[in-house]
Amino acid sequence: MGVFSSIMTIFKSDIETSDSTADKQLKTHYYKSAQDKVFQAVLDLFSSSDYKVIGESRERGEVTAEKRGFPGYFIVVTSINVAPFESAVDFKISAEKKIPGSYPKMRQEIISHYNVLDSRLKRV
Repeated sequence: MGVFSSIMTIFKSDIETSDSTADKQLKTHYYKSAQDKVFQAVLDLFSSSDYKVIGESRERGEVTAEKRGFPGYFIVVTSINVAPFESAVDFKISAEKKIPGSYPKMRQEIISHYNVLDSRLKRV
């Protein structure tokens, strides 16, 4: 069953982070910072020409963006305040087209974004 489920992830067209995922690299990241600062750091992730911010809501702590090029991704990032000066950040990425092998690339996209945030913000 383990091998079969590993093979099936190749065909998944979406991925998201959470506290309950088995993949340690896809667990929610918590930062010791005010929500506004975390929200701005998330927005800054999408400042390159590879991305286009589609929407942002500071009230909900949500940024939606698309990654241009091939394969294209739709990205939703949520940053919420969970305690005073402590914020959580989660990602959800969906591929625009179902292409075998998208899942590892989307997974790497999340890990890369978390690495950038980790370098700019202090982890809890």
